[in-house]
Amino acid sequence: MQSFFHLAYHVRDLDESRHFYCTLLGRKEGRSTETWVDIDFFGHQLSLHLGEPFAVTNTGRVGEHWVPMPHLGVILAMPDWQTLADRLVKQGIVFVMAQSIRFAGQPGEQATMFFLDPAGNPIEVKGFADLQQVYVV
Repeated sequence: MQSFFHLAYHVRDLDESRHFYCTLLGRKEGRSTETWVDIDFFGHQLSLHLGEPFAVTNTGRVGEHWVPMPHLGVILAMPDWQTLADRLVKQGIVFVMAQSIRFAGQPGEQATMFFLDPAGNPIEVKGFADLQQVYVV
């Protein structure tokens, strides 16, 4: 069964969000109105609506780290993750959690990085050397 994930959340400024998602992250804009814009977020539909974003707290414990909750994320193959990480560093993105490897040498080993969109919505990007390891326990 082929499916696409859809997530809608609030941002404060559509033009600023377009710049962040399309120019800085390299994603493609879809349909829009004066109150929302769709973004092709790595093949999934992200709908950004004008409004007040969710409150965010660092309450998600992963290993030894407390990560921002709630957050949006995507999982990429490691070469794609590294390409995006390099792009973000060149763009001067400020990281909430810099690029690191979690669970090194264990099932589910992954690269990760966290950053915020202009409205303060946290985004996590994970990278796996083997995408078959995403759900391995």
